Amino acid sequence: MKISLNWLKQFIEINESPEELDQMLTGTGLEVEGIERHDSIPGGLQGFVVGEVLTCERFMVKEKQLSLTTVDIGQETPSQIVCGAANVDAGQKVIVATVGTTLYDKEGKPVFAISSKKTYGHLSEGMICAEDEIGIGSSHDGILVLDTDLPNGTPATKYFNLEADYMIEIGLTPNRADAASHWGVARDIKAATGREITLPSIEAFKVDNNNFPIELIVEDAQACPRFCGVTIDGVTVKPSPEWLQNALITIGLRPINNIVDITNFICHGLGQPMHAYDWSAIKGQKVVVKTLPAGTKFTTLDEVERTLGETDLMVCNAEEPMGIAGVFGGATSGIKDETTRVYLEVAYFDPASVRKTAQRHGLKTDASFRFERGTDPNAKLYALKYAALLIQELAGGVIASEVSDFYPNPIQDFVVPVTYRNIDRLIGKQLEKELIKSILVSLDIQITEETEAGFTAIVPPYRVDVTREADIIEEILRVYGFNNIELSENLGTDYLSDFPAKDRDKLQWKIATSLAGSGFSEIITNSLTKPSYAALIQSDLQGENVEILNKLSEDLAVMRQSMVFSGLEVLAYNINRRQKDLKLFDFGKTYHKVNEKYVEKRHLAIYLTGNISAETWQAKSEKISFHTLANVVTKLLKSLGFKDFQTRPIEGSATFEYGLTYVINKKECVSLGLVKAKLAKAADVKQAVFYADLDWDYLFKQYKENVVFTELSKFPEVRRDLSLVLDKEVTFDQIQKLAKQYEKNLLRQINVFDVYQGENLGEGKKSYSVSFILQDNEQTLTDKVIDKTMERLMAGFEKEIGAVIRK
Repeated sequence: MKISLNWLKQFIEINESPEELDQMLTGTGLEVEGIERHDSIPGGLQGFVVGEVLTCERFMVKEKQLSLTTVDIGQETPSQIVCGAANVDAGQKVIVATVGTTLYDKEGKPVFAISSKKTYGHLSEGMICAEDEIGIGSSHDGILVLDTDLPNGTPATKYFNLEADYMIEIGLTPNRADAASHWGVARDIKAATGREITLPSIEAFKVDNNNFPIELIVEDAQACPRFCGVTIDGVTVKPSPEWLQNALITIGLRPINNIVDITNFICHGLGQPMHAYDWSAIKGQKVVVKTLPAGTKFTTLDEVERTLGETDLMVCNAEEPMGIAGVFGGATSGIKDETTRVYLEVAYFDPASVRKTAQRHGLKTDASFRFERGTDPNAKLYALKYAALLIQELAGGVIASEVSDFYPNPIQDFVVPVTYRNIDRLIGKQLEKELIKSILVSLDIQITEETEAGFTAIVPPYRVDVTREADIIEEILRVYGFNNIELSENLGTDYLSDFPAKDRDKLQWKIATSLAGSGFSEIITNSLTKPSYAALIQSDLQGENVEILNKLSEDLAVMRQSMVFSGLEVLAYNINRRQKDLKLFDFGKTYHKVNEKYVEKRHLAIYLTGNISAETWQAKSEKISFHTLANVVTKLLKSLGFKDFQTRPIEGSATFEYGLTYVINKKECVSLGLVKAKLAKAADVKQAVFYADLDWDYLFKQYKENVVFTELSKFPEVRRDLSLVLDKEVTFDQIQKLAKQYEKNLLRQINVFDVYQGENLGEGKKSYSVSFILQDNEQTLTDKVIDKTMERLMAGFEKEIGAVIRK
């Protein structure tokens, strides 16, 4: 956002330099990103002074008459200047370009610099200037002769009453809609300095007649809570005066004509976007604020035909739209050179409505920038009357209608209870109560219901970002100054808001990132599927199909009850295109109808098929197996903080040929295994597929973000191996449970590193070679402790599962 320093001075007294103002505004939260000098005349008349011609002697050079002059420019010794103007004479007051001064052309480009040099045989130390050489006109008939008593050497800027302006660029944050104008910036200066703001008077506004009224109809009061309008007759459209053009040029706007320039002046000066219509283009002399049917065509000011949506709020006449409310005007109803009667409007449009419309059409205008953030609903009438007075001053005319003001439901102030305890707690420093109140009053925030503990703040609706206690405290702090808060030895932070204990999206992103890092690709699948799929695994499902009433086809007739077929279809699509080695995962939902109630569940599905990796010269390719998938799931659960989980073999499943169920806190939450061949074939997959289904809702519910860190042991680990001859029915899971049951303190890890079955062991027997990692966090393990531990484990295995220890 760009601000003109001279324009800002019309609202509030500013004694600071642009650099000092930079520090002040940045300290209040309006970060200054740049300062740029702006001169209405190229070069800003730097080096031009008032001089007096003391002597003038004529001489001829090749039939051309010149003058050798001496000019007093306020220095000890008069300057000698050769002048070619016929009207130069002794005793005149003139404008002199001193040595070193740069002259510019009409486009503001430097032409040459004045130097001290010989001209026609005489030393010339400057130039006596004509209008065009100064940049204040186009005449070159002779030098400019002044009528002034100003002392010689006075800067020309003082004579012409020119003051350099500065463009201050502010990086306006989205929440500070109140500061999107010169008035808004002046409010922050008022709060920081205690100086008062002076607004232009509108006492001279009066209705001259009611000859050209416009009927106002607002059909959508929710999208347009307030709309004001008035007619001005007898105007003359022409270029704006120099002061208005300079103000707009400084902030980067192109002057158009006096009427349009005034609306821009109000928009950037008061933060109140407004629009001027050619009264004669308002058909039926009606203004109707409403939405139009979707698909309606409308041509905007930029000559682009746009297709309207059904929620686009439009300002229309009796027959057709004239402008997109709060965004952009139309091509046919704007101000033209021949316009003599103007209808001026200023309104408050719902920010959400304007934002959606602006985004839909890809339009970002000065008006939409302010409307979609929130303007001051209570300043509309003031802005309208001030603009009308400016039009009368710069374009003539009379007020030719009563002022229309549609405002059935005034927007209320925000009422915010505040406690001194929270002010002190969040700021980190106890401020005087009177100081707190004076800061808030300087920000137009009223104080009511004061007690020893706190007060109630009444916030005007133009402060759309100040609706909570924390917002009030932020206002106090930014005006008091962050730099005025001393840093304590022990820094800390605090907050008033409540935050969710766990973030579902954050956790999902964590797991997705982890799987992607392990070579998996994420897929997003359709929740609609074939009814025949559910029939294949009906015994595994807990409810009925959720049927689609307006189904597009029989293949998309029901909501899925299992994730397995969605993934199989993706696998089939890729395999049929010669991509046979696949590792996929999908976060999705299943849908069930249970006892006439509809249930949704979130799942994480993992699919593996083909080879683990492609074949290379270093290693042969290895097919994906059950253990590949089990290892992925186990690591995933451990990354979620689940260490104590049990596994059970899957039996009688319609989905899995074989597999495991993981149990956490007595609930089955993960199923994984080899998908039955007939299910894969139903989806046109002819190779083995391993599939895991994780109950994501339950895992998220059980997940705890708190991580407990323990110090790494300083003492060495010890490994001992056992060879156990067991019945075939004994699982490794049973061995793990028994080992942890018999040794809870020293046992760190158990691993099977060899499995053997053969005739030598006997029928129905197998041999497990198991390693045990032992460690004590307090001391180095002795042989005596190690032996006792292993004896205890062997005794347990022999007693509980009939193991024979091979020695």
